[in-house]
Amino acid sequence: MAQYESLAATAQSRPTDVVVRRLSSLAPLSDREIALLIALGSQRQTHDPGAELFGEGHLRGRPKVLLSGWACRCRVLPDGRRQIFTFILPGDAVALCAHPSPSALSTSIALTKVVTADATTLAEAAFDHAQEHEGLAGAVSAASALDDVSLLDQIVRLGRQTAYERMAHLFLELRWRLAAVGLATESRFPMPLTQEVMADALGLSIVHVNRTMQQLRREGLIETRAGQVEILQPEVMAAVCDFRPPRHAAAPIA
Repeated sequence: MAQYESLAATAQSRPTDVVVRRLSSLAPLSDREIALLIALGSQRQTHDPGAELFGEGHLRGRPKVLLSGWACRCRVLPDGRRQIFTFILPGDAVALCAHPSPSALSTSIALTKVVTADATTLAEAAFDHAQEHEGLAGAVSAASALDDVSLLDQIVRLGRQTAYERMAHLFLELRWRLAAVGLATESRFPMPLTQEVMADALGLSIVHVNRTMQQLRREGLIETRAGQVEILQPEVMAAVCDFRPPRHAAAPIA
């Protein structure tokens, strides 16, 4: 165990820090498995904001993991309207799937400058050699389940919650997910999203997003400054929007 902690600590200064944190929070990883994740950082690619990581209907090709930056999965209508299904955060995977060469069901787009790493070796370990890499196989399976949870939460947000509840729930979800990779504290997390992007995620107009954020500020639930959101009353906010982190995978608080 001491050797595991030592290797994990070393990983914290590497580009793949977020991937190690993400997957090790979901299942115990061996030294060999952590070393495999660290090695992913040797094949990196930078994507500008707006760049398409994978297009809907296209063969997904090589899977990727995000080392930095924010992306999203979305669908764009012919008239340009866009619905964001979920945000892809540092440590998350794109097109990491057990099925060979599946077609992408949505478009994955970089929202900020994004750095990705080729995750082919991770996919091979988790899917083709699962018995040899039980930790990675379990962590990837848990990560896939959490992706499903995020999608279901998004359906509930859009289908049954008010604008006020939607925004509160999304903020708490983002803080929870970012905390799992060491990018958020108990109350504060980075927020690089524009109000236009938030509108596309929450099914609101930009004006409505602005008004809702002002209401959350007025009621003393959040503060926003320098590209960050601080949640001032997390318990109250969670009660307002019925936010409950997934029970089977608790994210650590930095």
